[in-house]
Amino acid sequence: MKTGKWVVAAALAGAAAPIFAHHGEPSGHAVAQVAQATQGAQGAQGAQPDAGLAQGEVRKIDRANRKLTIKHGEIRNLDMPPMTMVFQASDAKLLDGLKVGDKVKFRAAKVDGHYAVTEIEPSR
Repeated sequence: MKTGKWVVAAALAGAAAPIFAHHGEPSGHAVAQVAQATQGAQGAQGAQPDAGLAQGEVRKIDRANRKLTIKHGEIRNLDMPPMTMVFQASDAKLLDGLKVGDKVKFRAAKVDGHYAVTEIEPSR
């Protein structure tokens, strides 16, 4: 299992390099690369499509600043325990259709020193 974490870390490190080439501001393309690297590395470990998605509840949405507060369970790929915290949305479109109180499944990554939601969907 430790090898799998290193595979994910290596994939994220390689994908994150282009992010820093844009004057400290991650581009949508660079953030998408991080999301793809996360998904690809997890897929290489034989993960299920929902594997790596954390469960949470939307507590606040700041559309103007592309931020969202989520009360979440464990986020395994970030080795993060359950808590409530603010995430940056990697793309403003991720916030479309979301409302406070929604139960969601989401994927998060550390991008340019901040935690970002790279994928989000309603819980079933």
